Amino acid sequence: MAEIHTPYSSLKKLLSLLNGFVAVSGIILIGLGIGGKCGGASLTNVLGLSSAYLLHVGNLCLVMGCITVLLGCAGWYGATKESRGTLLFCILSMVIVLIMEITAATVVLLFFPIVRDVALEHTFVTLRKNYRGYNEPDDYSTQWNLVMEKLKCCGVNNYTDFSGSSFEMTTGHTYPRGCCKSIGSVSCDGRNVSTNVIHQKGCFHKLLKITKTQSFTLSGSSLGAAVIQRWGSRYVAQAGLELLA
Repeated sequence: MAEIHTPYSSLKKLLSLLNGFVAVSGIILIGLGIGGKCGGASLTNVLGLSSAYLLHVGNLCLVMGCITVLLGCAGWYGATKESRGTLLFCILSMVIVLIMEITAATVVLLFFPIVRDVALEHTFVTLRKNYRGYNEPDDYSTQWNLVMEKLKCCGVNNYTDFSGSSFEMTTGHTYPRGCCKSIGSVSCDGRNVSTNVIHQKGCFHKLLKITKTQSFTLSGSSLGAAVIQRWGSRYVAQAGLELLA
């Protein structure tokens, strides 16, 4: 039997398509939130609470993404059933989510200078006090070992950060083997500070660059999702009013 086309069938299809765009923006936010949580957790272990805002914003994006996907599905249901209440609820909820996304993006951009100014001193003091090296690795020391090995750097500012630290007092070494260009070499003895043996530059500026990249990714993606949702919710509202008029 041939499909019967009503005067509102095109509007229903349009609404379903627009709600699909809204749901896709929610999936983007979920992926962004998961990435923000993973990256923020690692940076927080090294840079401390000054970078914890990335973790919180990641959680917020994850929650907003789940809500947005549900709103997209609810909007599709409301369009299919021609439910005025459901469509109005979805539109108003999308406005709230949109405001939260713009707020989250603004918070990320505003907090980055705080990380840059506050994290350096905090990270330096914490490293000298809590870093234990490879012999007695805790979570903090293990994260720093990975950072120094992967980023090819040594300490916060440079290799001299370990001089007079609890690490030197415990081990008698002026730097950990994670600073060495070749960890297994004989010259990597914790005392030879030649440029041929160790990475003499610190890790902070490299960590700050990663934090900056993650901050801009979070804020840019959040604003991008907000643009998609604004466009989608606007046309959902227009088409919904026409459908239910």
